[in-house]
Amino acid sequence: MKARGSTLILAQFGILLAIEAIFCFTPLGSLPAVGPIVATLMMVPVIITAILLGPKAGALMGGFAGLFSFLVWTFMPPSPIVAFIFTPFYSMGEFSGNFGSLIICFVPRILSGLVAGLLYRSFSKRAPGRAVLNISLSAALGSLVNTFGVMGGIWLFFGGQYSTIAGGAMLVIIGTTILFSGVPEAIVAAILASGVCKPLQHILAKGN
Repeated sequence: MKARGSTLILAQFGILLAIEAIFCFTPLGSLPAVGPIVATLMMVPVIITAILLGPKAGALMGGFAGLFSFLVWTFMPPSPIVAFIFTPFYSMGEFSGNFGSLIICFVPRILSGLVAGLLYRSFSKRAPGRAVLNISLSAALGSLVNTFGVMGGIWLFFGGQYSTIAGGAMLVIIGTTILFSGVPEAIVAAILASGVCKPLQHILAKGN
């Protein structure tokens, strides 16, 4: 039974990792938001992993999400002018990445999976009969951890450079990104996570 359980966990993680790769490396993971701002589905597999398999698995999937993001921004950046924010191996004129780029690329993704998993465990203990609400809140808050982590990292490590690119309107750009990208991502994460996790939990419970 233990071997069967481990195999099932690995299978679930592998499927979610494949979906994560698709969302990161193809246009299927991007949703149009406002103007040049894009909402992504990148954190959805991370959050679903955290809820189904626990915070450690969620943090690991977040690490993979960071790795995939790092590869994308290093070798095929969707917006070269800001690629230095996510990779130390890219520069654009006077702007270049550094160790802070790696922190921005990896840490918010890892924390998103960890926090979503921990929140779901906590909510489930406090209100075990409200599964959909527990999943939705954990997913939305986990997604926002990534958004605020990335934007906070930009302000902390690249405030001056980003302000120059934004024409001095850095706080406006950050606020607009949170409002028109981060919030829709959180809503989508909540909807998709509850739509996927609740039925899967029911099916897996019946299988056991």
